[in-house]
Amino acid sequence: MANLLHLCNRRFALSGLTALRHTTAAQYRPASSNRPMLTNNNIGTVPRAQWKLQALSRTQLPHVYSDLSKGKLTGFVVLTAMAGYAIAPGATHISVLLWTSLGTAMCSASANSFNQWIEVPYDAQMARTRNRPLVRHLVEPGHSLLFGLTTGALGTLVLYGVSPLAGLLGFTNIALYAVAYTGMKRLSIVNTWVGSLVGAIPPLIGCAAAGALGPEAWVLAGIMFAWQFPHFNSLAHTLRAEYSKAGYRMMSVARPRLNARVALRYSLLMFPLSALLPIIGLTDPWFVVDSSVVNAYMAVCALGFWRHPDTKHSRRLFFSSLVHLPVLLMLIMGHKLINDREKRK
Repeated sequence: MANLLHLCNRRFALSGLTALRHTTAAQYRPASSNRPMLTNNNIGTVPRAQWKLQALSRTQLPHVYSDLSKGKLTGFVVLTAMAGYAIAPGATHISVLLWTSLGTAMCSASANSFNQWIEVPYDAQMARTRNRPLVRHLVEPGHSLLFGLTTGALGTLVLYGVSPLAGLLGFTNIALYAVAYTGMKRLSIVNTWVGSLVGAIPPLIGCAAAGALGPEAWVLAGIMFAWQFPHFNSLAHTLRAEYSKAGYRMMSVARPRLNARVALRYSLLMFPLSALLPIIGLTDPWFVVDSSVVNAYMAVCALGFWRHPDTKHSRRLFFSSLVHLPVLLMLIMGHKLINDREKRK
C-alpha cells in the first residue's frame, strides 16, 4: 500500500507541472537549486514540483472528506435516489431506504474524489475550485485516491446487498463520472450530455432498490436528465472564462449560442415529461397543472437566457433551477399520495 501511495504522489507531482505557471509560490514550492530541472516546450524551464502538506488536525478530517466528496452535490444525489425509491411500487421499508441512501452517498463520494484526484492541476487555475483539499495540500493525492477506492468499493457492495441491479448502477455511475465525463471535459462539448446521464442514474438506483425499473423510474430519470442542462449550462456560462483558462471544452466556451439554446430546449422538455406521470398512473391528473406552473417558471428564465445570454440572465436561470427541482419532486410525492388515496377508495 505504501508503494501505491508513493506512485500516486509521484504521478501528481509530475502532472501538476502544467499548472505551475498559473499558481502561486505558496501553492507549489520549488525544490532546492541542486535538484534537476524539468523542461517543457510550452512553458520553458520550471522547477520540479514538491509536495508539502499543511498541518491538519483530526477535527478537520471530516470537513476535508466532505470536500473530497463534494458534500452538497452528494447530498443532492442522495435526495434524487430517495425520490426514486419513494415513487417505486412496493417501497415500504425504511431500512432499505437508509441502506440505499448510504450506498448512493458512498458511490457519489468516490466519483467526486476520483474527479478531484484527476483534475487537481486544473482546479488550481479556477477560483471556484482552488480551495479544494488537494489544491490546498490538505491531503496527499494518494490519500484522495485511497478514499475514492474505499468509498467506491463499500458503496457498490452496500447497494449490491440491497439489489444487484442497484449495485451495478452505482458502479456504472462512478465509472461514467470519474472516467467518461472527467476525461471528456477537455476534449468535447459532448461531456455535458455524459454528465447529464450521470445525474439521471440516481433515481434509477432508488427504483432498483425497491425491486424493479418500471415506467415511473424512466420518466423520473428523464426529468433528471433534462433538468441538468438549464442547471449546468447557466452555471457554465457564468464560469466560462475560468473554464476556458483551465482548458475545458464546455458548450459555454466553444459554442455559447448553442449553450443557451440547449438550456431552453431541455427546459421545455420538462412539460411533456411531467405530463407522462399521470398517464402512467403515478400521480393524479391535477399534477399536470401544478407542475406546469413550476416548469413555466424555469422555462421563462431559460427563454430570457436564450434571448440575452449574459451573466445576469444565466444566474437567474441557475437559481431558478435550484428552486425548480425540489419543488417538482415534492409535487410528485404529494400528487402520488393523492392518487394512491383515490385508488384505495
